[in-house]
Amino acid sequence: MRRFVCILATAAWVTVCARAQTALDWRQVQARFLAANPALRAGLINIDEARAEEITAYLRPNPDLTASLDQLTPFTPNPYQPLAGAFPLLSVNYLHEREHKRELRLDSAKQGTSIAISQQEDMVRNLMFGLRTAFVQALQAKAIYTLAKDNLDYFDKELAIFRDRLRAGDIAQLDMKRFALQRVQYQSDLQTALVNLRTAKIQLLQLLDDRTPVDQFDIAGPFDFSDRLMPVSEFHAEAAAARPDLKAAQQAVEKAKTDHRLAVANGSTDPTFGMDAGRNPPYSVYIGFSVNIPLRIFDRNQGEKLRTELDITHAERTQRQTEAQVYGDVDSAYVTLASTIELLKPYRDTYLEMAKDVRDTMEFSYRRGQAALLDYLDAQRDYRATYVAYLNLVGSYLTAASQLNLAVGRELIQ
Repeated sequence: MRRFVCILATAAWVTVCARAQTALDWRQVQARFLAANPALRAGLINIDEARAEEITAYLRPNPDLTASLDQLTPFTPNPYQPLAGAFPLLSVNYLHEREHKRELRLDSAKQGTSIAISQQEDMVRNLMFGLRTAFVQALQAKAIYTLAKDNLDYFDKELAIFRDRLRAGDIAQLDMKRFALQRVQYQSDLQTALVNLRTAKIQLLQLLDDRTPVDQFDIAGPFDFSDRLMPVSEFHAEAAAARPDLKAAQQAVEKAKTDHRLAVANGSTDPTFGMDAGRNPPYSVYIGFSVNIPLRIFDRNQGEKLRTELDITHAERTQRQTEAQVYGDVDSAYVTLASTIELLKPYRDTYLEMAKDVRDTMEFSYRRGQAALLDYLDAQRDYRATYVAYLNLVGSYLTAASQLNLAVGRELIQ
């Protein structure tokens, strides 16, 4: 019997340990996302493909080897000597590329790889914003759930006091019923908060491609705000240095210039050098050399020269458009964040404490018969609404901060 009890206790302990999973903070969630997201992993393959193109771009032209045997005489009067006048020939030709064509191709391929890396970083930037938004929503749902649970616990304590007062004849039966009916609202708030919390966790698990049961998954992190905000000019400078899409636009300009230089180089003439060796009676062995120079009279690669020159103008205009978009994103996100901070300050400094004081004062007054029950219930309702509004504003602040981080290109506001 004692052994059976020990086995049950051990099994219960293992079950509790399995369910009690450590809550993940933002850095841990971020690391899991980067390791598991299929879109990001596919983007890494694009970078590897771009690097493979660098190898192809820098390859030298292959030489040509030609072997021939001519002047065979199988139909002569002496058919037993068909190779008597044979003319064997072996020749090698090699195309020599001028004007640094290989180097320019390699530069263009390397710049293409740099653009692929910047595009990958930009995809990470956008996906991180979605992940951060889901993380903030989960934190907000968790905070509202905690508030709803605390409110219900507080109400149950008050309800117990009301029952004691009813038994003592201190309050009327009608007041007791009216007060008890308010518990339905607190229960409803708690259930709604629980559903929202589970939904937020499920969405976060989907982004992480994680099959952990939602009851065993938890997150942790600060759910608060800071009223310290750098000047918008500093965010502009950070965005100009960090935004990967702007970096990709700048790299596209450089690649367009390199492609234009390559098009100009491709319009030049590349000679083909040849060497041959053979036997041509009465000479036993001979060697020869040749140079083949194409005459670029009609085709001097004019179309590619013009196209790549137009690509430079197009890339420069795209860069200017991207710069305007970057500054616009920063300005819009900054205004939203600053406005949210201005709304949060009075809540932190005044409204939260005021709502608590009003509730406690009305509770004290009602117990002493100096306030009506409806006034006391209204004070509790206002307290609950004020704290929920505050938590929603904190969630808006964290979302706006994520939006500003997205606009800047890196996390300046945690």
